Amino acid sequence: MNNLNVLIIHQNFPGQFRHLAPWLADQGHKVVCLGDKHNIRASASNLPFRLIGYNARTDTRSKSHHYIHSFERAVRRGQDVTQACIKLRNKGFQPDLIVGHPAWGEMLFLRDIFPNPKIVTYFEYFYRAHGGDVNFDAEFPSTLDTHLKLRIRNSTQLHALSDCNVGVSPTEWQRSTYPKHEQARIRVIHEGVDTNDLKPNSAAEFRLSDGRILTRKEQVVTFISRNLEPYRGFHIFMRALPELQRRLPLAHFIIVGADGVSYGRPPSSPHQSYREQLLAEVGANLDITRVHFTGRLPYAYFVDLLQVSKLHVYLTYPFVLSWSMLEAMACGAPVLGSATPPVCELIEDGINGFLFDFFDQKQLIEKAVKILAEDTTNVRAAARCKIEQEYSIRSNSLPAYRSLLDELF
Repeated sequence: MNNLNVLIIHQNFPGQFRHLAPWLADQGHKVVCLGDKHNIRASASNLPFRLIGYNARTDTRSKSHHYIHSFERAVRRGQDVTQACIKLRNKGFQPDLIVGHPAWGEMLFLRDIFPNPKIVTYFEYFYRAHGGDVNFDAEFPSTLDTHLKLRIRNSTQLHALSDCNVGVSPTEWQRSTYPKHEQARIRVIHEGVDTNDLKPNSAAEFRLSDGRILTRKEQVVTFISRNLEPYRGFHIFMRALPELQRRLPLAHFIIVGADGVSYGRPPSSPHQSYREQLLAEVGANLDITRVHFTGRLPYAYFVDLLQVSKLHVYLTYPFVLSWSMLEAMACGAPVLGSATPPVCELIEDGINGFLFDFFDQKQLIEKAVKILAEDTTNVRAAARCKIEQEYSIRSNSLPAYRSLLDELF
């Protein structure tokens, strides 16, 4: 395979391409990356590829049917990316390969600007009314209107399926959400975990905001989500927390995540966040000196926390699997996960982690107490082995991409 001109597109670059982009550049390919200039944070001077921020127009209120508001935003973003691509083309850049995420509309018009490249599209999740996130949690019921709207929400992905040469999904279950007649065109390649950086460390320390230092000697229970919200079971965990504290009087509970909403609906008024809402519900029954909300953490501190964790609690709707669960497994933190499809793809109960029913707070509590009282050495080792053997950047993800490129070129 000769050196290629590669265009990588993600509105929040690097997103799922944080390992792929530098690896392609290191292989000698000329790599240009596009991202929304308001979102991208990396300094282009420190990267082995060219990073360009495109101008995404400010969203305006649409008077059209509410089903197509998100698709209108996608069309506008697709046009914004089109302008950036025209500038690249006018400067002589012709990609041989385009890699991108279609959800926000960035891939809509690429074939009109660059008709000849091979296109590899990242297919993360296909929305549906049954068997996924919608209608999973009775506390947040959906309506027929919601179901109909999902068909339009999938529009960008359907366009991407028609244009791409091959698709990539990170897990078997996420691929299974796509129409059956399209699944054969989608490879399962997880973006990978850096098992060199993410590994057990018996000497790790995590400093709390008040200056106290936690180590592997303490009972540290972790809960991590980009945003603290129901899709990641925050409401289930918080309602179990008072009894968890009573049963585990020495444990510190470290809760990582911001107060926004990535998925689903916002909290009910007057609460500004689910953290505020759940603290209003259960806060009077908590020993707040042992509950630590950190917000989002710099990555190095995040790794330190996973390395001192004696128990990592992870919940998710049937939806996109979080990187944090794999990272916890790589760091040797025993994971107690919800027995939902994306989690069950990786965790075997009692073998390389532990499972409980998403909605069963009593089971969550009983299993957490039992795990912290047991020797989990074998389970932690098996979890680490699972990640090393099947989800390593160097051993799995990048070799899989190399094989894919060999087939395409």
